[in-house]
Amino acid sequence: MSEAAIHVANLEKSFPPARSGWRAFLQPFEKPTVIALAGISFEVRPGEALALLGANGAGKSTLLRILATLLLPTGGRAQIAGHDAVLDPSAVRRQLGYHAGSDIGFYSRLTGRENLRFFGRLNHLSSAVAAQRIAHLAQQFHLEEALDRQVRTLSSGTVQRLSLARALLHEPRVLLLDEPTRSLDAIAASEFRRFLKSEVLRNGETSLLFASHTLPEVEVLADRIAVIDAGRLLACDTLAALKRTTGAATLEDAFMRLTGRAPQLTLEEAPE
Repeated sequence: MSEAAIHVANLEKSFPPARSGWRAFLQPFEKPTVIALAGISFEVRPGEALALLGANGAGKSTLLRILATLLLPTGGRAQIAGHDAVLDPSAVRRQLGYHAGSDIGFYSRLTGRENLRFFGRLNHLSSAVAAQRIAHLAQQFHLEEALDRQVRTLSSGTVQRLSLARALLHEPRVLLLDEPTRSLDAIAASEFRRFLKSEVLRNGETSLLFASHTLPEVEVLADRIAVIDAGRLLACDTLAALKRTTGAATLEDAFMRLTGRAPQLTLEEAPE
């Protein structure tokens, strides 16, 4: 059996008590520790697309940030392509592309092209290869006119597309996407999903772990769906299996039956 692209075992993350205001010095008051992840375990197989589905605050972004080596776990273990995210973060970063919809991280006074060249160098791409990849991704994401403008002059949707191009620039083995179509209009979101299916995931060499609030996006892209609630993994299976085990007719119904809460999800028109 092939080595798992992503292996997560009993992963935990808690945040320390918060102290605020001058009263914290005179009369210390500790708020309860926030538990973001409570012993989550799962695997993503090579070439598989796994969706993280959960309400706001369920722990999806925390999980992705740990896998991207941006956040240390409190306990448990996380591996990317056999490399430990805590013990060998440099090796992990060489294997993955990461996109966070709320944390862009570009140099605002540089152009889009200059930013992508810089990140290409960080990922050990030659100038020629980087230029070729930038041209290809710019065409795919309709960024040709934006590449030579300063990032600070671009719209939020354009910067979002630029961030997706950056995540794919070095053709990573593992792709982590946190709400990848946030801020994209319906046409751009649909084109991005088609690009993922037709070019990134088709060869079976790239594994995808993504969080989304868009139900049709989950249904179109995901081979399996992991339902997370309050830091706990409630289920991880195919859409058909989730509906069968919950007796639900739709993914939304299955989510509600598993979590007991109404999802904060987007019911946009399903892409072709």
